[in-house]
Amino acid sequence: MTNRGLGRGLAYYALASVAAIGISAGLFVTYYSAPLERRAVVISAIVALVIQLIAFVIARRMSDKGNAIAGWGLGALICFTTLIAYGFVSRALGLPSNAALLSLATFFFLTELIEPPLLTV
Repeated sequence: MTNRGLGRGLAYYALASVAAIGISAGLFVTYYSAPLERRAVVISAIVALVIQLIAFVIARRMSDKGNAIAGWGLGALICFTTLIAYGFVSRALGLPSNAALLSLATFFFLTELIEPPLLTV
């Protein structure tokens, strides 16, 4: 696959991820109304988007070599590891754990669902 194909797939994935994360973040901030909880949701959204874009590029490159399932699995492992590390970091930053971890896990879950069909675009 060419770099142009990767760029197009990445652009579609980024757009779909921003939409999914944006909609779900909107729902989270209506439930978590305290300013610190809202801040945790926004930080989680940013972390999820950055990590998922990196994971998508890795998965896409592996998919191009015929290892789509391995690439998707590696991306899921990256997300899981990030979620664990984020638990420690969010606590160190004084963010509410419920808002931070539930929102990040939700964002990862939604964007992982979007990923497989776009690996071949």
